[in-house]
Amino acid sequence: MMNRWRSTDLRRARYLVPVAVMLLLTAFQYRQSWPTGWIPRPYREGLPTAANGIRDRGFTFCRLLYKDVRYEEMGHGWNTDYPGSDYNFLDRLEELTTARPAKWGDGQPGNAVVRSTQEELYECPFVFMSDVGTMALNSEEAERLRKYLLRGGFLWVDDFWGEYAWDRWVEEITKALPQGEYPIEDLPAGHMIFNALYNVYTVPQVPSIQYWRRSGGATSERGSGSAVPHLRSIRDQNGRIIVLMSHNTDIADGWEREGEDEAFFFQFSPKAYALGINIILYVLTH
Repeated sequence: MMNRWRSTDLRRARYLVPVAVMLLLTAFQYRQSWPTGWIPRPYREGLPTAANGIRDRGFTFCRLLYKDVRYEEMGHGWNTDYPGSDYNFLDRLEELTTARPAKWGDGQPGNAVVRSTQEELYECPFVFMSDVGTMALNSEEAERLRKYLLRGGFLWVDDFWGEYAWDRWVEEITKALPQGEYPIEDLPAGHMIFNALYNVYTVPQVPSIQYWRRSGGATSERGSGSAVPHLRSIRDQNGRIIVLMSHNTDIADGWEREGEDEAFFFQFSPKAYALGINIILYVLTH
């Protein structure tokens, strides 16, 4: 498990994110398994399976593994913020909502790594991608991703900064969803993603904790080139959001690094969890 703040700490931080309800915070204790910083470990491909070999049908946080072909400052490719962000988010989702995350046979939270070419992708109602300014999709991957999204899937893309990374991402997603058919739009302020459970009035700009420390508390990782965070979307022909993009912000770092620095936690983690939980609740109900 990751470095974590107690649920009482999260409750004390609620003034940072006006909320409708705060649930299931009383039993939380400090939990540790990841020392400060990211530690590479073997990742689990496929979906959570119980010890008896039966698939756990609880909510699975699926992360899409892709090939990175470009360098992006402070980026690690597909596994940026992994696995700490995914583990912590599932723990908080279970504490703060009635959603039941899946578990692996050894009891670990049900986060999973999938590839666009694997059949398991179609069993994920939600997939997450990070640092997508570094990625490249071949024709097979683009076609499989298109099929997944148009068959009811949902993709959230996070942690890519500035115009260069944005242009590279648009170049790649257009292979799957041509802009003429599937335009990219800013998410309107009144959309339910901003108030599904928590009231999130603005898109939080969450920097990497390394940049935040090094810069003396700044949040825009590309200076004036990433000053404004965006939440943008692509919809299918029926108006359902199939791709959500949090640009000029690293929401997942607010999850991954919640137990490393008290000031970082109170400034960023409540907002990051609030938006993330709202997004998942939207996915599970649409």
